[in-house]
Amino acid sequence: MKVSLIVAMDLEKGIGKNNDLMWHLPADMLFFKETTLNHIVVMGRKNFESIPERFRPLPNRENAILTRNTAFEAPNCTVFHSMEGCLKHYENEDKRTVFIIGGGQIYEEALEKNRVDEMFITFVDHTFGADTFFPSIDFSLWNEEVLRVHEADSKNAYNFTVKKFTKKLS
Repeated sequence: MKVSLIVAMDLEKGIGKNNDLMWHLPADMLFFKETTLNHIVVMGRKNFESIPERFRPLPNRENAILTRNTAFEAPNCTVFHSMEGCLKHYENEDKRTVFIIGGGQIYEEALEKNRVDEMFITFVDHTFGADTFFPSIDFSLWNEEVLRVHEADSKNAYNFTVKKFTKKLS
């Protein structure tokens, strides 16, 4: 089983404000969709609820929701009450990648438990006054590859760079 993390952050590592995205970048949303399509996406309950209802669950992906709320149900999704339980459920996956898609607490837990093999990070060239942030990590432990650089255009208001980080072998 490969565990990947996918996130977009601003210059201050901000990933959200008021339980919502702070920017509209269709080119990055397309990258997210193309990267996670036909795979497994793992998200926290708040992140799931922040997705507009018409897009829930995320189509053509297996949606796994992490929550401490034992009464929580989400149609056409699998609900888990621990990161370990979720990853154990998918441990025999050899064709699909498990993508950790947020929010902040979910990213932090996956990284703290050393469960992430690779990260896809979109760096948005702006600051937005976020209230939710990506956890601090030591990038020297990861190999970095620039996947794309996107200049602002009529549909994407900000410059952004997408990088892939692969965990260095110890």
